[in-house]
Amino acid sequence: MEIYLVGGAVRDKLLGITPKERDWVVVGATPEEMLAQGFQQVGKDFPVFLHPDTKEEYALARTERKTGPGYTGFEVHASPEVTLEEDLKRRDLTINAIAEDKDGNLIDPFNGKEDLDNGLLKHVSSAFDEDPVRILRIARFAARFAKWGFKVSHGTNALMRKMVEAGEVDALVAERVWAELEKVLNEDHPERFFEVLRGCHALAKLFPEIDQLFGVPQPEKYHPEIDTGVHVMMVLQQAARLSDDPVVRFAALTHDLGKGTTPKDLLPKHHGHEGRSVELVQVLCDRFRIPNEYRELAILTARYHTHCHNAEELKPSTLLEVIEAMDAFRRPERFEQFLTACKADFHGRPGYEQLDYPQVDRLRKALEAANLIDAKALVERGLKGEAIKEELRKQRIDAIKQAVS
Repeated sequence: MEIYLVGGAVRDKLLGITPKERDWVVVGATPEEMLAQGFQQVGKDFPVFLHPDTKEEYALARTERKTGPGYTGFEVHASPEVTLEEDLKRRDLTINAIAEDKDGNLIDPFNGKEDLDNGLLKHVSSAFDEDPVRILRIARFAARFAKWGFKVSHGTNALMRKMVEAGEVDALVAERVWAELEKVLNEDHPERFFEVLRGCHALAKLFPEIDQLFGVPQPEKYHPEIDTGVHVMMVLQQAARLSDDPVVRFAALTHDLGKGTTPKDLLPKHHGHEGRSVELVQVLCDRFRIPNEYRELAILTARYHTHCHNAEELKPSTLLEVIEAMDAFRRPERFEQFLTACKADFHGRPGYEQLDYPQVDRLRKALEAANLIDAKALVERGLKGEAIKEELRKQRIDAIKQAVS
């Protein structure tokens, strides 16, 4: 029985990152031998065991054979005869196909360390095309390692395109796509995920609402980048700079979806894109069963981001409408999420990255002022029902007017 550290833990150590978890592969062992040593078996499709003390995963060396479409059609073979190299060969990327023995020696049959040094995301073998989830994973790794300048190799990108053309991504289920997207929204450069998917034509298949933004013009006066798709990627990048909240980042990503459906005779203007954006956010969230926390902020940001941008021109009554739409009196944290997403939208343009954005301060002042109005005092005055509601609104508008004038 030989035990090796494998995969992401080895890769991250070589990059100088502390591994979040460690996975092990066991060569030359049977399930019975693992159980005899106190390991606990988990997983029915292939033998994976939990260490009796560390609870880390130890998998028997295995091979896989494609038996059907999608990412579930595999036949797994695990036995003491399977070699370490055979186990590593079934992995997705060369940088994930490096093992380390108990003495710290690297076993690297596919030159993963060289690709790691060169910042290259390259598939291990032609078996890469057997699992469409790998397209999502390689795009996610591009987002994770963007700060080191990692790129997808030309050969791997060509293989991913063939997979898309063969309809492999059509077999991806909603939950798996969302699981990968949620991980991406926690990376430093989530925009790279979408750029890689677009490069292999998978973006149009998986996220057509985002793909159709590319090539759509905006007024150059306000958008020096012109292209809406480029703008949205810049906004997502700014959102990642401003906040580590994936909910905020998702709202930034989807705030302008309606610009992709603007009638051509209106271009480069996008009147009414807010309402169209809301509809497309709902379609996207329905398709991937995205949690309500993400959906709600994305819808509010799509509908009201232009209100935030125009906050210095809005009447006190309109400022109150925005505050009420956010449910900001009860959920001030979501109001702050909205403001951050809008700030990312403002900064997501060439030359605007470092400019001041006083609109958020105006909206914060409006909320603070409105919060000072005490509804209990109106009840004590004897007001009831609609009278309380009308007087509360009037006093809040007056308070906002004084605060922002």
